[in-house]
Amino acid sequence: MPASIREEVGHLLGAALIRDTTTRLSCPSCGSAHVAQVLGDNGGISYVCTACGHSWS
Repeated sequence: MPASIREEVGHLLGAALIRDTTTRLSCPSCGSAHVAQVLGDNGGISYVCTACGHSWS
């Protein structure tokens, strides 16, 4: 488990960059490719832009 939120964000960003190379997922708000896949409140899949903070599912 990461010792800090910065380590967790770094881990998510790394995963988003790997994912982006295969799917080309981008933020619908700002267009950034810095997108992380996260679990939603009810166990669904959601996405969050690490550049602007916009989230969607």
